[in-house]
Amino acid sequence: MSTREGTLEGGRALTVADEAAVIARVRSGDPEAYAELVRAHTGVALRAAVACGAGPDAEDVVQAAFFKGYRALGGFRDGASFRPWLLRIVVNETRNTVRSAARLRALAGREAMLLGTEPLIPESADPAAVAMAEERRALLVAALEKLSEDQRQVVTYRYLLEMDEAETAEALGWPRGTVKSRLNRALKKLSGFVSVPDRAGQEGGEGHE
Repeated sequence: MSTREGTLEGGRALTVADEAAVIARVRSGDPEAYAELVRAHTGVALRAAVACGAGPDAEDVVQAAFFKGYRALGGFRDGASFRPWLLRIVVNETRNTVRSAARLRALAGREAMLLGTEPLIPESADPAAVAMAEERRALLVAALEKLSEDQRQVVTYRYLLEMDEAETAEALGWPRGTVKSRLNRALKKLSGFVSVPDRAGQEGGEGHE
């Protein structure tokens, strides 16, 4: 769900206006208010860390990212969405963590942890539909290994983290044209491994870097 409409990740839904009110409280001397943002965004932050290779260090990465986000709130742009801003911190923290490792975590471990984070499918869903969705997600995660790092990032944000084009561009720090072009290239590669809806084409066709 887009943060413009509201975000629900382990807590009540927060609109951008709600987030702005919480951030204003923190800035005015109420640090405990920050817990509302932590509760609302922990789920997506964990998925981002795992998808980017944090493996068993994902929880530590997310805790560090929230702490750095709290320290950096003074520079947060008023009226912006908190989620893309936070996820940029999560991705940078994940890179710092995996860079110090001898090699990236095994694909099997990454996939297992990604599928084990907060459920993306309601418990009331048809069991057959749930199984198919989980199998499709597992195929997508495996196929991501065949992409370049930039392509893997853009697909992760658009599909695994369910962010729209504008949020993806903000989170990755890329122009929207770069998001479109890299997503289109990634989808063409993925088409041979797993069926992925062509959202990039629905949002204005291929852009230019």
